[in-house]
Amino acid sequence: MKHIAITGGAGFIGSHVVRLFVTRYPQYKIVNLDALTYAGNLENLKDIEHSNNYFFEKVNILDTAALQAVFEKHAITDVIHLAAESHVDRSIVSPLDFVYTNVIGTVNLLNVAKDKWKEDYSQHLFYHVSTDEVYGALGDTGFFTETTSYHPNSPYSASKASSDHFVRAYAETYHLQTVVSNCSNNYGPYHFPEKLIPLFINNIINKKPLPVYGDGLYTRDWLFVKDHATAIDTVFHRGKINDTYNIGGFNEWKNIDLVKLLCKLMDEKLGRQQGESEQLITYVKDRPGHDRRYAIDASKINTELGWKPSVTFEEGLSQTIDWYLQNTEWLQHVTSGAYQHYYESMYEAR
Repeated sequence: MKHIAITGGAGFIGSHVVRLFVTRYPQYKIVNLDALTYAGNLENLKDIEHSNNYFFEKVNILDTAALQAVFEKHAITDVIHLAAESHVDRSIVSPLDFVYTNVIGTVNLLNVAKDKWKEDYSQHLFYHVSTDEVYGALGDTGFFTETTSYHPNSPYSASKASSDHFVRAYAETYHLQTVVSNCSNNYGPYHFPEKLIPLFINNIINKKPLPVYGDGLYTRDWLFVKDHATAIDTVFHRGKINDTYNIGGFNEWKNIDLVKLLCKLMDEKLGRQQGESEQLITYVKDRPGHDRRYAIDASKINTELGWKPSVTFEEGLSQTIDWYLQNTEWLQHVTSGAYQHYYESMYEAR
């Protein structure tokens, strides 16, 4: 009987992981820990919030006493750690927020796990979910592998690199059983509309400008968020202890090509004239420290654990657009801020 704490479980990726584990493993107790900052949205989990094996705790991972209380209350046996500040632009404006949450918050969580599990670490797993941005930038060729040296170039990626190192240090020093995965850019349903794809979907719907950084030739590897959730499930259950797995979509796209594909699909689905949305593209000043290219080599998780993406980028993007067009109320709540009142209506009113 596993009692799994999933941190950041009301966020974009976290909510998909929570949903997968709650529905796939009814014998597990799934405890969602989330501080419900701006990107945490309990409306992401309305479909499973009444499940018998699902529990929510409003907790900030900087609050050590609250973490200890949750571990004791729910007899936590394992952790899947996704809670993080993750938007690069925000990290440039306020780097300390990323240090506190991503570094100190991770160490707090490690300390609580170390203390609560000290009788037998072999019965527990601390799974840390990270990003490919810790590796820095690539040239026109090559891929990030699990042995690529770290070279973070933004406050966000530096904070995630630091948290990765602390997880490995606790495995080596205290013998915690850990695993780390580094993933490429995610996209899909429930994505907060500050990131490229959901922002542009929303802007196209409302005929607002589509701000493309620099020359638009920055390249990223894209992974459908539901495929990331199944990869996390695979690594959690079958990954090698104290090892690292890169998770990627085998889908490299230049930003401008992605945006033009998005415009094409949106015009088709909205019944607009082809090329209409593409006219909204506006090139804007580049952001500082902008990495030119990321590309993940995900052959290790494929070869060792048998995982691979289930959809192509075009299929996943089409599904993502359909979801946003079918869930306009969710999008309106997020863009208006109304989603932040859902916690009060669901929990504080009881």
